[in-house]
Amino acid sequence: MPTDTRLLTLAQWLSPSFPIGAFAYSHGLEWAVQAGLVRNAGDLQGWLTDLLTCGSGRADAIWVWQAMAGGDLAALDAQARAFAASAERLREAARQGAAFASTANAVWGLDVPPVVLPLAVGAAARQAHMAGGDVVALYAHAFASNLTAAAIRLVPLGQTEGQRVLAALTPICAQLADDTQGTGPDDIYSNCFLSDIAAMRHETQETRLFQS
Repeated sequence: MPTDTRLLTLAQWLSPSFPIGAFAYSHGLEWAVQAGLVRNAGDLQGWLTDLLTCGSGRADAIWVWQAMAGGDLAALDAQARAFAASAERLREAARQGAAFASTANAVWGLDVPPVVLPLAVGAAARQAHMAGGDVVALYAHAFASNLTAAAIRLVPLGQTEGQRVLAALTPICAQLADDTQGTGPDDIYSNCFLSDIAAMRHETQETRLFQS
């Protein structure tokens, strides 16, 4: 059976080399580290597990599924923006989404509007006829990977510790794809209140390496 090149394209879209500036955002993690809430690999794994199972990571997975289902992108984008917990979170999602759409359209000849990142990825994947489960699982893994890379610099963590955290999150990312299939905007919620507060506090943090 020949290798499905669409999987390689998906890996390219969600790799650190794809030019959306993901390295510039910590999703509020920078403030959490400064506040002493994330001090080691165990803290980081717990923080990211919560985001993936009951926070913004889970919400993003639902938005990806919605875009892949062919929903009204303009309406979905308005909803997703309304769900953003802070100005920085909204700017993070909007800027990365616009950058993703611009590059995906230019390279693959797609027609993705400048919507927030999870919707942009889902819309592109729909147009490329990709498998939804693969898209959501890899999106979640890329989300966790970017924040792990930020923590390696911020905590700091060793590279090996960071990879252990990411390896432990891999089955959670896969399960997230299964658990959110068939969900919709009414199923979106966040119980990660401290993460949302961290994103708000980061807006006025005096010394910052990251934009969020």
